[in-house]
Amino acid sequence: MDETLGVVVAYDGSDHAMQALDWAMDEAEFRRLPLTLCHAWQWPYGDGDQAARDSLRSAAQHVLWHGADCARASTSGLDVRPDLYEGSATDRLESLSTDAELLVVGSRGLGAVARAVVGSVAAHTAAHAHCPVIVVRGRGSVPRSSHPGPVVAGVTDDGKAEAVLAFACEEARARSVPLIVIHAWTQPPVTWGGMTVPALNPLDAQHVTENWRQAAENWLADLLLPWRKKAHVTIEARVTQPRADDALNSVSDATLMVVGCPQGRFGSVTASMLRRSPCPVAVVR
Repeated sequence: MDETLGVVVAYDGSDHAMQALDWAMDEAEFRRLPLTLCHAWQWPYGDGDQAARDSLRSAAQHVLWHGADCARASTSGLDVRPDLYEGSATDRLESLSTDAELLVVGSRGLGAVARAVVGSVAAHTAAHAHCPVIVVRGRGSVPRSSHPGPVVAGVTDDGKAEAVLAFACEEARARSVPLIVIHAWTQPPVTWGGMTVPALNPLDAQHVTENWRQAAENWLADLLLPWRKKAHVTIEARVTQPRADDALNSVSDATLMVVGCPQGRFGSVTASMLRRSPCPVAVVR
């Protein structure tokens, strides 16, 4: 495609989809992008008569048009584009994500299958999309708070932090909220001659731990230095040991959690956030 689809939202008319649509409208307006509403439908009965098939398609079209009308009525001049698709919702969303800036999905059914990605539209999309995905769960964006909390980002030292920070800074700036960046560090075991050995005494152990904690703080400070200068966002840095998901969820008033994810699979932190986060979760490649 020659032009972006903008913000793509999965819409099936459910309460969870309405929550996702509300968030997606905000994103499209913040980013000045078009909003593409995708509704996928499937004929579940094998070969059937064409009249019944047409009736099901007409019902799906009605659901999609209703969502598009809601979006147009709730925004000012937003370019709303309906996308009706016969087939798998996961296949369609993954295909659309190639030409989208952002994909937004509701979390219906996610709690039961987040540990096993197969079977959930939201989980599959978050793992396989080619653009960032926001899974709207928890409080979602309805009702809007008069005092929204911060955007919270989890970063690791595996070279993938820049993409997470770029997305998190953009979200924090657009919503006029601060950004909290959390880095969980792990102290490797003490080794000698290839064998793991205990520290010589508690003071030695405390000294080694303090060195690793300081190294983590220095790494995070260096990482954030250029972002503090260019992002126009208030940034708070936190280091924690060792559970990143617990540290992220400890920010109970967060507006959005942002985590990284390799293409096609979840790490333990991302999977945990999709199960437990009290607010929407952004999954960034």
